[in-house]
Amino acid sequence: MLRLAQADNCRYSAIVSGTSHEVPLEPLAGVVERVSYHSPESGFCVLRIKVRGHRELVTATGTVASIRAGEYVRCKGSWDNHREHGMQFRTVHMQTMPPDTRDGMERYLGSGMIRGIGPHFARRLVQAFGTEVFAVIEKSPDRLLELPGIGPVRVQRITAGWAEQKVIREIMVFLQTHGVGTARAVRIYKTYGDEAISRVRENPYCLARDIRGIGFRTADQIGAQLGIARTAMIRARAGISYALAEAVSAGHCGLPRDELLATAAELLEIPEAVLEEALTLELGTDQLKSGEIAGRHCIFLAHLWYAERYISGRIRELAAGQPCWSEIDVARAVPWAERRQGIAFAPGQREAVRKAVCTRLIVITGGPGVGKTTLVNAILQILRARKVRVALAAPTGRAARRLAESTGMEAMTIHRLLEIDPRHGGFRHNEESPLDCDLLVVDESSMVDVMLMAALLQALPRHAALMLVGDVDQLPSVGPGQVLADLIASGMVPVVRLTEIFRQAAESRIVTNAHRVNSGEMPELEWAREETTDFYFVEAQTPEDGVNKLIEIVQHRLPRRFGLDAFRDVQVLCPMNRGGLGTRALNVELQRVLNPSTDALSVSRFGYTYRVGDKVMQIENNYDKEVFNGDLGRLRAIDSEQQEVVVEFDGKSVEYSYGELDELVLAYAISIHKSQGSEYPAVVLPVMMQHFVMLRRNLLYTGITRGRRLVVLLGERRAIGMAVKGRAQRRRWSRLREWLLPDAADD
Repeated sequence: MLRLAQADNCRYSAIVSGTSHEVPLEPLAGVVERVSYHSPESGFCVLRIKVRGHRELVTATGTVASIRAGEYVRCKGSWDNHREHGMQFRTVHMQTMPPDTRDGMERYLGSGMIRGIGPHFARRLVQAFGTEVFAVIEKSPDRLLELPGIGPVRVQRITAGWAEQKVIREIMVFLQTHGVGTARAVRIYKTYGDEAISRVRENPYCLARDIRGIGFRTADQIGAQLGIARTAMIRARAGISYALAEAVSAGHCGLPRDELLATAAELLEIPEAVLEEALTLELGTDQLKSGEIAGRHCIFLAHLWYAERYISGRIRELAAGQPCWSEIDVARAVPWAERRQGIAFAPGQREAVRKAVCTRLIVITGGPGVGKTTLVNAILQILRARKVRVALAAPTGRAARRLAESTGMEAMTIHRLLEIDPRHGGFRHNEESPLDCDLLVVDESSMVDVMLMAALLQALPRHAALMLVGDVDQLPSVGPGQVLADLIASGMVPVVRLTEIFRQAAESRIVTNAHRVNSGEMPELEWAREETTDFYFVEAQTPEDGVNKLIEIVQHRLPRRFGLDAFRDVQVLCPMNRGGLGTRALNVELQRVLNPSTDALSVSRFGYTYRVGDKVMQIENNYDKEVFNGDLGRLRAIDSEQQEVVVEFDGKSVEYSYGELDELVLAYAISIHKSQGSEYPAVVLPVMMQHFVMLRRNLLYTGITRGRRLVVLLGERRAIGMAVKGRAQRRRWSRLREWLLPDAADD
């Protein structure tokens, strides 16, 4: 009904705009009894209105920034007898205002618009203060203390919520008059405060820079409506910054100058001569830096430029230094460690132990089943016997737990190790307050980006050693740069690459197929039907067939045959977000079958409907809440009165206001990129031709290696073949490798 009404409303707008015969407009006013539908994105709404002179409620459709039951609306529009829904009033203009009756005020306050006021308390407020209740909240909030059971904290929450709603409403109306949806109003308010409208008027392009979910084109549309010329320098400079920021979101630290100008010219549709001047001005602000990569003149964001230069300096210092512990007799230490672990090391592992205990910097890399964990344990046993103080860290909570389990030592996430300082930004551990360790071991280091590596090296004591452990053949970090790959490629760092698959690991089809893919061979897809294995292939003929089979596998087959919990143990990993077998569509389908809608509370925001019990993922670092990009959790509670949800992450409860829900997405299915650094008991991996733009060898390899006990590869053989043949995408534009070379210029 609502989609049809919205489509009809669009057609009506076209009619009254002059593309067809004009429809005479008439006024209509009344109290909103029920909001049947309201889209926070577009503002489109379907209302049931009590209108004087009408015995029955009137259905009105239109567009408004925000709307609550109890509000009074004045509309201009025309009546239409809809063939399915009957008589409706289609509005061209709708204006809302606070209600002025006791009943309307009670409904308005009890609608959930203000945290701390639900239907019951709204009734008490109106009974106590009558039609003066709005004035009391806004001008005399101390009078609220007259009510039994209300204290200063609740009064402060109510008055703050009232003031916030007032400003947000103004912001939403302002944005909507410039063709912008209203869902980002809360985030805009929290970013700019009461200055939101003046900031946007002064420079609308700040929205694309500061507000996630508002892109450059939306900001540019506002700029045009505010009278900013196409060739204005503020627009040209914003376009260059946006083009560079987009490159950074794709993993680059910069872009070749010609590519940057061409991208900005295509985006802005203005001559490159204007952009040349804009780029010169931007370089003069020290926000951008320039330099060469492989003979090409490149432009970098300054903070990434300085971070890579700092990393190169510290890495050179580490590589040239000696460990702080006394010399170790490797000929005696290796057999001692072998006896402790009850194994015999391979020749490559013995050489790795020798390097690790005799150098201040080492990289250990290799795929699954090659003995990285065994090697690290042996090195740590030898060094701890010498009283070397060791700190262990990994980028994600799951990786840190695995590291702790395998070593028997405490391991932390990198963010927790460095100790976030939410008040002042950054980390508490830095050059002035270094970590208390002689050796820092970082696992899953392939996913450590430039900024995080710079922070780690700042916190590393000047005497300490560094061991980086990871699989360089996996996908690079989600953030900018390719630190591990650049360190290895520079030749300036001692590297141990383990390649021999140990006998026990070789019995795993997950391990053998991962190595086959990494070497450019098709994985073995056939298995004996009576055989129980850890790697299965399920063929799907079409995307629709794939969706149906995937749901059957997750919902029924894996729990029934292997005793796996569909929520806790099974993770669907997708090559991309879009498409019928992408994360967005699959999350809707899997939520439908695993956590179906009931009478329990739910909340819809930013394109998702969240229910109690949902599996969710944090998609940006939030230092205040201490949750980070890629963290998985379960939604445990929804409080409609406080407009909050509670999500549990690894036993820790975190609260989110409704306006913060764009930091979360459903996580029944996540992208392979977001799975880096994590392992799951079982992985279901759809690979279809509809994913062709993303099919690369390292993507498939990373997906397969995320499964610990079981991997189900679902899809088309030719799509898997395309992924196996697909080499990694072009090198990221990063200058770290150049700076690490012996003759690098320190510009």
